[in-house]
Amino acid sequence: MNIDRHSWIRLALTSVAAAFVSLALFAAPAAAQEKVTVFAAASMKNALDNANKAWATLGGGQVTVSYAASSALAKQIESGAPADVFISADLDWMKYLSDKQLVREGTRFNWLGNRIVLVAAKDAAKPVDIRPAFDLAGLLKGGRLAMGEPNAVPAGKYAKASLEKLGLWSSVEKSVASAESVRAALAFVSRGEASYGIVYQTDAAADPGVAIVGTFPADTHPPIIYPIAILSESKSKDASAYLDYLKSGKAAPFFEKEGFTVLE
Repeated sequence: MNIDRHSWIRLALTSVAAAFVSLALFAAPAAAQEKVTVFAAASMKNALDNANKAWATLGGGQVTVSYAASSALAKQIESGAPADVFISADLDWMKYLSDKQLVREGTRFNWLGNRIVLVAAKDAAKPVDIRPAFDLAGLLKGGRLAMGEPNAVPAGKYAKASLEKLGLWSSVEKSVASAESVRAALAFVSRGEASYGIVYQTDAAADPGVAIVGTFPADTHPPIIYPIAILSESKSKDASAYLDYLKSGKAAPFFEKEGFTVLE
């Protein structure tokens, strides 16, 4: 009788252990789906990091963000990089993915606005009146003008468009120090590797080593719009709720604080 009882206990324990293993195997994929992977324009970092912390305190799932130039992120997504949400710093790169059916239909939204500004190292900053044909080349005094790569990085594209409209591009084109992202351009100025830089207003506010010396007129470049969307290959069940949160009044203050305009 004792032997039978011991055998029964061993059998019961084995069954319980097997049940836990089965539960673990089934739970692991479900837990993995709780995470939301975001590919976001580099200029989003400060505001989005703070918004994500608040999302976590509200009971939201884990958010992992990869920051880079919108152009680089779009190419990575096209190549199959796993991501759930894309935030671009311009409409062109979102359209690029949408045209390739890589954006989930009905989720795309024009979310934020921004401005481009001229920055200099804080200890050398003096106000500049940015107007047609002003002597930007003379202001550089042989130094470099940092900006995002003007044919791909959104901030660089806006900068080039504005300089062309103002009649300044041809005079400074050879002085341009192209950067892989707007944050990299900002770092050139902060480290003293470029005399001036053209970056987003929000980026300038994020680096205490630089100061805004002038703002480019909004009518000299296309509207700066940050669209956001869920990607068609997303497997995250939390992506929709996360997107709704970012577009809500709960998240808006984090972006307004950094200088973004929340679009209606």
